[in-house]
Amino acid sequence: MNRKQSPYAFFAVPLAVLLVAGCQTTDPHTGQQQANRTGTGALIGAGIGIAAGLLTGDSAVERRQHALIGAGIGGLTGGAIGNYWDRQQAALNERLRGTGVDVARKGDNITLNMPGNVTFAFNSANIDPQFYPVLNDVAGVLREYNQTVVEVAGHTDNIGGDEVNQRLSEQRAGAVAQYLQAQGVEQQRLITVGGGKRYPVASNDTEAGRAANRRVEITLVPVES
Repeated sequence: MNRKQSPYAFFAVPLAVLLVAGCQTTDPHTGQQQANRTGTGALIGAGIGIAAGLLTGDSAVERRQHALIGAGIGGLTGGAIGNYWDRQQAALNERLRGTGVDVARKGDNITLNMPGNVTFAFNSANIDPQFYPVLNDVAGVLREYNQTVVEVAGHTDNIGGDEVNQRLSEQRAGAVAQYLQAQGVEQQRLITVGGGKRYPVASNDTEAGRAANRRVEITLVPVES
């Protein structure tokens, strides 16, 4: 299964794709026109790719799964996981279409990529009030589909020192988690982690690439019995 991935795993990106410039694509989940991440201003280096989901690792998720089952949230089994995940992904796609938030699925993980330019002001951990409706929609789906562990991970670009970026990434993850909790998502489902600048999804050599790296990722994992 692909549910629990090492935080050091990255997908290889063919060089021919990296050299495609100036392309516009339509995100299949959000419906938005956006610059192709492999195009001008956001070339992804050969050793850089899409971060593979969870940063917290197997043990942290398993402890949270056991706690949720103990708290009365039933676990999913067998084929029920796929059906549950299909319905949850469809609900997220519908609610987040046109918001700028990417919805990506890999195995039994669903990851929401929330770009920093629509979530936070520069160098700030205060959520932009214009983003509240989007987080409200996310919280609504999480309340409806509550048989999930929710990891909220903050990421930064490479501008500034390691300590500053690590702290900012943790603060941003915490701010999003606290907002979701205020909207009725159970605290025991939430895990927060800061990735600092260690997990870029684009080159930090351009402003477009740095903007892509300044993000919060919410990764959903099924509670399995």
